[in-house]
Amino acid sequence: MESSPSPTRQPADDTDFQAEAADWICRHDDGLTAAQREEFARWMQDPSRAAAYARLQATWGALDRVGELWPASRIAEDPDFAPPVRRRRSWLAPALLAAAAGLAVIFAVRRPTTAGPARESRRGETAVGEQRQLDLSDGSVVQLNTDTALSVDYSAGERRVNLSRGEAHFAVAKNPDRPFVVSVGGVAVRAVGTAFDVRLRAAAVEVLVTEGKVRVDDALQGRSLLPVSSATGTPLLLAGQRVTIPIGPAGASVTQVSAPPAAEIAQELAWQQGLLEFGPTPLREVVAEFNRYNRHQLIIADPETGSFRIGGTFRLHGYDDLVQVLEDKYGMHAERGPDATRLSKAK
Repeated sequence: MESSPSPTRQPADDTDFQAEAADWICRHDDGLTAAQREEFARWMQDPSRAAAYARLQATWGALDRVGELWPASRIAEDPDFAPPVRRRRSWLAPALLAAAAGLAVIFAVRRPTTAGPARESRRGETAVGEQRQLDLSDGSVVQLNTDTALSVDYSAGERRVNLSRGEAHFAVAKNPDRPFVVSVGGVAVRAVGTAFDVRLRAAAVEVLVTEGKVRVDDALQGRSLLPVSSATGTPLLLAGQRVTIPIGPAGASVTQVSAPPAAEIAQELAWQQGLLEFGPTPLREVVAEFNRYNRHQLIIADPETGSFRIGGTFRLHGYDDLVQVLEDKYGMHAERGPDATRLSKAK
């Protein structure tokens, strides 16, 4: 792997943030060492850097779909708009930044001009193990994780998304006159221009803000679900903060806000790079995450096995790699079947 300058310097403007983000995307493409993963986690602690990384990741995915917006003959004439392939980092990062600027021009030219805000209604859905990106008419980008379903309903005065299943990351285009609202499990997450992740669990909604700030309200009553911290006005969830909102028969309830370490935030968002990352974590939780992304299910035989702690970085669909590590390094027993693998302590 080629060496490159450390991207941890203090940038002067958003252009420098983007350059650093492009370098990290290239490093992920090459594969990160344990030391580089720690360095990346520290770099992602800055919300502006995290937002720049999310935006360039969205561009990287959008390059694959340029052919849908641009005639094939035009791509042949101008190879700068060709879909991405793995290239040397020495010039891939500048190419990615140039492509991002090029795509912005394309989308701006192709965006229909209307007298008022564009209306939009559409659905997005992914199967188990599938991920998908939605590029919305206002420039916002939604990344759908595994087994996710949502609908988009843009009106003249509001941009609303209803998340009925799964998890999605939202990079929202700024428009103070047209708020962006994600409705999920009786909770309304309201933003103007920001980036945040929303996950619907069995009995809770999780919201993690990576850029800007959002309101988190009861969708029916309109009251805030965040604790009042001071006399600064409406409680807000800020960049680097996370909230888990329990949902019961009486609806959503007020809960506490946390500020997880940068490494933990990076682990939670690793799915956007096709990875699962764990610190020392009980095996039952690791297995639960793998089972979200794979139809082949991992089964834990007993509570003692489930309490065993393991960490590492794996591919989303790399359950075989996890099983092999458990067998070879920790002496566990794996009983493999066509649809499931049963894990237990070695006899």
